[in-house]
This record gives sequence, structure tokens and C-alpha cells, in this order.
Amino acid sequence: MKWRFPAALLAAVIAICSGVFGTAAPAIADTLAAPAAPAGSEAGRKIYNFRCYFCHGYSGDAKTVAATFLNPHPVDFTHADPAKFTQDHIVSVLKTGKPGTAMQSFRSVLNDTEMEQLAAFVVDEFVRKKAPNTHYHTPENGWKNHQRYQPAFPFATGEIPVDTPWDKLTEEQARGKRLFLASCVICHDRGHSAGDVATWESTPLSYPRNDYSNAAPVAPLPLKPDAMTSASPYLLHDIPPQVTGMTPLERKGQKLFQGNCAFCHAADGTGKNWIGSFLEPHPRNLRDPAFMDTMTRTRLSATIREGLPGSSMPAWKSVLSDKEIAAIVAYVAKAFHPLPD
Repeated sequence: MKWRFPAALLAAVIAICSGVFGTAAPAIADTLAAPAAPAGSEAGRKIYNFRCYFCHGYSGDAKTVAATFLNPHPVDFTHADPAKFTQDHIVSVLKTGKPGTAMQSFRSVLNDTEMEQLAAFVVDEFVRKKAPNTHYHTPENGWKNHQRYQPAFPFATGEIPVDTPWDKLTEEQARGKRLFLASCVICHDRGHSAGDVATWESTPLSYPRNDYSNAAPVAPLPLKPDAMTSASPYLLHDIPPQVTGMTPLERKGQKLFQGNCAFCHAADGTGKNWIGSFLEPHPRNLRDPAFMDTMTRTRLSATIREGLPGSSMPAWKSVLSDKEIAAIVAYVAKAFHPLPD
């Protein structure tokens, strides 16, 4: 089974993870000699590690869970043709995007210098050197003592297929598999030996969660964060509010919101979940009186239907019907902030 997000949802995700720069070319026979890193390459590494790894992978090989959901597939830079994937080509795609793919223009996110730096890094690190990693898991990027995840490494690299039966694993390997599924799977290739097999919920969590389920939160949760616990500043915002006295329309809207909109706006409507914190501009906080006092049901319906140019808010008119959009608006008005017509 291969999961696919709706096209509109993918369009929202690209603001933090997009990266279909074109069509990957066949692997070249010989690795080119790698010259010294160009100016701006290390600055480009920081941009890549923040905006591009989610789809293109830490090592530029596009082996991530997000990549399995994208069609066309993100480019594997390590197999890209150096004659085509030049710095100028990548900058051009960053500016204009790639129609028909999840790759949109980065003009509203990166300035010209940052695009040049990012392109220089991709060409030097992946296209030319085919480097094994981007040094992403560093304390500066929030990964203190990354070695604590070591038992999960064989599953992240594919050395041990993640669908290996539990009874075929040693005690240490079983611990590593649990850790991989709890903390690593959302960004790393699932590594199944028998094709794409869904093993995780379509919830945008990227922190250790120890069997945490957005549908059925377990409490109490540990307060001290470590490799296997669920403690995270984002956890609170991935729990839907308890709303009583809803009409059938509002209950329908609740289901649609939590299944579609919560990915970016958070289950509690604040936009302060993990995905929302990375999107720029940030998703609207639907509980913020300063903004919501200016909103009406008619305007919110139009925004959902048509999207917001220059932001990560896509048009949902090809995904949701007018009745479904009306249900979401009714739920937002009930659960997050009252809205006039």
C-alpha cells in the first residue's frame, strides 16, 4: 500500500520540505573529481538542512518518507547529471518552481543570495562529491547526543529492513526498531524489503512519541525528554480540543479539519505544531483574537476555497466541496473563535 496526500496538502507541505528540482538523470559512471567547496556553500548547508532535507534527504538521495508520497519523486541529487544540475539551473528552479510537481517558487522565502548559497551547496555536496551526509544531526540543529539513537541507525540506513519480523531480531535490534518507528521514521526512508508498507499515522509529528497516538493520547506522558519519550513543546498542540454541544454540521467540520487542516494549523487551531512552526509565513492562529476578530465566515470560506498566494495555504476547491468547506468554517467558529456571517 502506498499512501498519497491530497495535492492541496502536498502544496502546503512544500514550504518546509519541497524539493522536486527536475527529473533525476541516470547515474553517471564515474564520480567527478570534487573541487574545493565554493563560497557560500556552508551557508547553503544551513538553508538546505532547514528547508530541503524533508524531501531530498539529509544526504541528497531523496530517501525519506515524504519522498514516497510525492509524484513525481523528488530528485536524487547523488544521481543527477552534473552537466544539467548546475548552480544556475538550480537557482532558476528555486525562483520559478516546477509546474506539475510539489516544487513551488521560493521567491517569497529566500532572497537571491540565499538561493545562490543553497544551489552552491547542493552542487558541491551532492552532485559533485556525493557526500554521505549533511551533518544535520548536530547540537546546533537540536540533536544533542545523537548517539543515543544508535540502535535505530541500521533501520534508518536500510541495513536492517524495518519490516523484519520481531522474532527475527535480537533484543537490541528490537529496541532499535521501536526507537526508529517512534522517533525517526517521519524523516528517514522506511526501508521495507517488500515495498511501501504504511507503519505510521499520517500525523505530522517529528519528535519522540513512545507510542503516542493523536487519535488516542496516552496520559500521563513523561516530562523528561529522552530518546523514547513523548515530551515535546509541540505535543500540546497536536491534541484536538474537547468541544461539546456541536451540531451535525460542526461535527462533520471537526472530522474534516482534523483530517486535513490540522496538518498545518495544528489540532488545536494555533498553528504551533511542528509543521506549523516551520512554514513561512506561519499558518494562521485560528484562536488569535487580533486576527479572528477581522474574519467572517464568507471570507474564511473564500480563503479555504481559493488559497492565499505567496503563502503555504493552497486552494482546496479541488479537494473539498462547498458543503465540506462550510462544515469546516462552522467547526472553526465553534471550536476556536466565533465568526459572523
